[in-house]
Amino acid sequence: MATHRDTGLTLDPKFDDNGLITAVCTDRGSGEVLMLAHMDAEALAATIATGEAHFWSRSRKKLWKKGESSGNVLAVHDIRIDCDQDAVWLIVEAAGPACHTGERSCFFRRIEGDRLVRVE
Repeated sequence: MATHRDTGLTLDPKFDDNGLITAVCTDRGSGEVLMLAHMDAEALAATIATGEAHFWSRSRKKLWKKGESSGNVLAVHDIRIDCDQDAVWLIVEAAGPACHTGERSCFFRRIEGDRLVRVE
């Protein structure tokens, strides 16, 4: 049964037990999936306020602005939230590679059987 969170126009993110929500980032021009990360309430608020993607680093246990050290900032052009408000979609313009490996996208490999193959 749909609830007000599912169909209404009030922002009411459903954070998980760790206080996080999944965020997927796609390129504004191509639609390519660039990366997937997590946000806490502070990261979501900072992203909305600044127009630049902020996330919660699960490994470092701290807020981080994408590109704060690399310069590869993600400029946010649109923020969408799914129907039950437990995932967000950031439509962005990337100032450089989105992946920490230097790849344009974190999704640069495909699974073929039991091995990985680079996507060209």
